[in-house]
Amino acid sequence: MTHRPLKLSIRIEAEGTRLGPGKIRLLELIGETGSISAAGRRMKMSYRRAWSLIAELNATLPEPVVTAQPGGRHGGGAALTPYATALVAAYREMEAAATERAAQGVAPLLEGGGPDA
Repeated sequence: MTHRPLKLSIRIEAEGTRLGPGKIRLLELIGETGSISAAGRRMKMSYRRAWSLIAELNATLPEPVVTAQPGGRHGGGAALTPYATALVAAYREMEAAATERAAQGVAPLLEGGGPDA
């Protein structure tokens, strides 16, 4: 039996907040680059779109996820808040656990094995 790679996409929706792989990746890239515009470019999205997604998260989550310093002569910057760092870590842990569970329970069925395979 050939094993195909298994990938899950997890989206969380709660009380007006929508959080999924795209926003999580945007947060990770902001943390890596220190810039909303650089993170957006790496995801092939406009600065306006990236900023809009961050503004949405800042408005709908219990705590802000990004702090930004306006541009100027020496440029601006952005940083993840400790809350955002914890949020990204929790999401990635949940994603890994769900992927592991799916690999144990669903993957054999997708590969043509029965429930007792």
